[in-house]
Amino acid sequence: MALALSLVVATLFALVGALCVLLVAIGLPGTWIMIAIAVVIELIDGLWLDEGGGPTFAPWVLVTAVAVALLGEVLEFAASALGAKHGGAGRRGMIGSIVGALVGGIVGTFAIPIPIVGSVLGASLGAGFGAMFGELSAQGGSFRGSLRPAQGAAIGRLLGTIAKLPCAALVWVILVVAAFWP
Repeated sequence: MALALSLVVATLFALVGALCVLLVAIGLPGTWIMIAIAVVIELIDGLWLDEGGGPTFAPWVLVTAVAVALLGEVLEFAASALGAKHGGAGRRGMIGSIVGALVGGIVGTFAIPIPIVGSVLGASLGAGFGAMFGELSAQGGSFRGSLRPAQGAAIGRLLGTIAKLPCAALVWVILVVAAFWP
């Protein structure tokens, strides 16, 4: 009975986890939701596991999942700043691209209610406008001079989102294998 229930829980987790990876594609924190679900399962798995049985998710598995998720976050946010820098942005432009990407991703999710497109487009445009604003706020910043950093930030953010997806997929694989591995 315990084995059957463990398989049901693992299967449901695999399905929900796959949906969480899709959430990452639309700019939502799917990786963190997936990790939170794994932690909850680990906290309550004593209800169906046999006495003396191993955990569903060992602590090292959860720590590894968090480390990979953090790597995805760093890749996503650093990409817009690096894109802005590559376009010639200064410190303000790079910081503006990060803030703009955060705000743009949220606004884009609601303003453009097309799954994936709204969030990614909003974050990319937000990164570009943020870099532009940052460059314009610098002393001697010109509109024309801020266009190239803005373009770099927007492209960098798009590439950062694309780079974050494999991290989310890797977290899913790590957790699903652990869920099915006794």
